[in-house]
Amino acid sequence: MSIDVFWRIPTHGEPGSHRARDPFRGDWFPGNDNKTLSGLGGGGDDGFTYIDYLAEIARAAEISGFQGGLIPSFPNTDEPWVISAFLARETKNFRFMIPFQPGFLNPVVAARMTASLQRATGGRALYNVITGGGGPSQLWWGDPVKHDDRYGRTTEFLDVLKGIWAGGPFSYNGQFYQVEDAGLPDPLSKEEYPEIYFSGSSDAALASASKHADYYLSWLEPLDLIKEKFARVKERTDHLGRKIKCSIRVDIVARPTEEEAWREVSRGFDNIPKEILDRYKAQNAGDSVGASRQRGLRPQTINSYKDFILSPNIWTGFSLLRGGQTLGIVGSYENVAARLDELVQLGTDAFILASTPHLEEAYRVGEEVLPLVRGKSGASNLRAVA
Repeated sequence: MSIDVFWRIPTHGEPGSHRARDPFRGDWFPGNDNKTLSGLGGGGDDGFTYIDYLAEIARAAEISGFQGGLIPSFPNTDEPWVISAFLARETKNFRFMIPFQPGFLNPVVAARMTASLQRATGGRALYNVITGGGGPSQLWWGDPVKHDDRYGRTTEFLDVLKGIWAGGPFSYNGQFYQVEDAGLPDPLSKEEYPEIYFSGSSDAALASASKHADYYLSWLEPLDLIKEKFARVKERTDHLGRKIKCSIRVDIVARPTEEEAWREVSRGFDNIPKEILDRYKAQNAGDSVGASRQRGLRPQTINSYKDFILSPNIWTGFSLLRGGQTLGIVGSYENVAARLDELVQLGTDAFILASTPHLEEAYRVGEEVLPLVRGKSGASNLRAVA
């Protein structure tokens, strides 16, 4: 069994290390005036842009054996569809995992966009279907639809998208979507239907994932919770006569020794401003079940980075360092590979990995950690880029 491994492309910019608070790579941060620090004598714009930096990361990940990259989608990022099309011209076989929320696109338009991207890139597009965390973040997108209804809408969206992909005519009369005699024209209908990575922890999410997903995608959680979650989605899928694979998205800090890795985390934690810690303590999860599960793992008292150590090599403070998910893996190259192996033993078929800064860490993780992951067979079985 091969394990697919993807890297994260930081479309919102990033600092040069976990220790830094002020980012300078990319231009998505208010007040970032570092263009004046370009390499030309006397300052001035040297022509190297944020998109060139993302291309460097994609090429580094491709060189280092990652199969593809996740292109994040948040209010503070560029549009993943556009970025993917650009980066496809900068790489050869690198695949692009495009996150999007059904409901913000008409499924017929989404099918045409995706099939066109598949045709242009040789079939390198795949989906990370997300349904939104609710609350203010969901309203930012202009989406007031309630939690379970959002997943019902997602199911209908994928019903329609899959139905018209073969060329039609396809008709559908649902709560959210109605189409008549729709279908993709040739040659778009001949393109490979994209693999679907599906996120969500609620019962409504698992019901939708079991119907449409190729990979169920979860943040890292304690191993017993991961095992239980994977079992639930596989049971639902089996009842539908389908099979589903499982995947984990996780940040890591990997260094030659465990002591060096924890030193990096400690330095990052020591640079967290008090107002960020206070905001972290008061933050709520909206109606996202996955975010609530993550927040349930926070320490009761926060005095040191050590308060966030949940179990060997598992640290729950990553969202303080860069936002996003809470749990991650910290340790030596061997430690990190061993923890990934444990997740493979629990049924993980794919990983989306990340570390800051993504450029240098793509080389480090690809060259030092991935060759040590043995999985179920006892031999390295990660599926590298062809």
